[in-house]
Amino acid sequence: MDKLKPTTTKQWSISSDDLETHRKNDHLHQPLPDDLGAGHSNIFQFDNDLSVIETRYTPCKDLAILNRIELEEPRLVVTVGLKGQSRFIENSGDELVFNEGYTSITTLQTSTGQRQYEAHKIVQQLRFALNKSWLDKYFGEAKTAQLFNNNSTRLLSYQRTSPQAICAAQQLLNCNANSQTNRLMMHGQTMSLLAFELSQLCGDTQKEAVEFSPKDAAIAKLARDILFSEFKNPPSVEDLSRRAGTNQFKLKKLFHYFFNNTPYGLVLEIRMTNAYQLLESTGCQVSVAAESVGYSHASNFSAAFIKHFGTSPKEVAKKH
Repeated sequence: MDKLKPTTTKQWSISSDDLETHRKNDHLHQPLPDDLGAGHSNIFQFDNDLSVIETRYTPCKDLAILNRIELEEPRLVVTVGLKGQSRFIENSGDELVFNEGYTSITTLQTSTGQRQYEAHKIVQQLRFALNKSWLDKYFGEAKTAQLFNNNSTRLLSYQRTSPQAICAAQQLLNCNANSQTNRLMMHGQTMSLLAFELSQLCGDTQKEAVEFSPKDAAIAKLARDILFSEFKNPPSVEDLSRRAGTNQFKLKKLFHYFFNNTPYGLVLEIRMTNAYQLLESTGCQVSVAAESVGYSHASNFSAAFIKHFGTSPKEVAKKH
């Protein structure tokens, strides 16, 4: 019997309980039904108080996923919009919109409503669910008590995603969770991202507002995006500065502040992360991995890899 049904507004709806869930290595995989489009959610549980949900949907029709949540303990949810837009509409009529480039922070304990997605629009999001116990551990009960003053869904913060958090999100998505080492890397990137996005909410000083303008943040993001797309043959710092609309001295300051790195240091990190994933997932030759990330000589690649990870690329390839 078909579990899907059209709503009165020509949307198609499905209960979240009716979505099939499969165990896939060390996480849960929840695909969209084929007749609703392409997409899935991957759910990673790092401990009892912290989980990460990666969602990528491209529905072929307007879609509503019905949710009913009743939790024993209040929960804070950090949603990072990476692509597209979705919305959550509670039965009470309250509405939350999740947009690309913005981080939304909400609290809830009981909630009934629907997550809505537009037909043929790509949506990619990272959601981090934190129990109050997790927040108490890192920020103290006195501070977190202010965040949970009722059981209903409440929007605490809606702001542009910081460049640091975007960088951490990209590194998180590049991790291969099939190994214990990369699971540790995923956890580390998750903690970094949460530190950046929760700092304003929990009252930490925001240096960015004093030292750098939104235009500076945009320059840093543009330069970083160029390096992510051209890491195999990266531009010089001079060329990168020109393309980003600043000078070399300013660009280096922006990279130090936003990414705690240099342009070349970030390129190295991107290259090594991609090479590690390729070696572990395919067991390919070292020379193949070297060429795939922009190294002409395998010996230079191996030396850089050992210095970065403390192990040789051959040892990583053996894991496959």
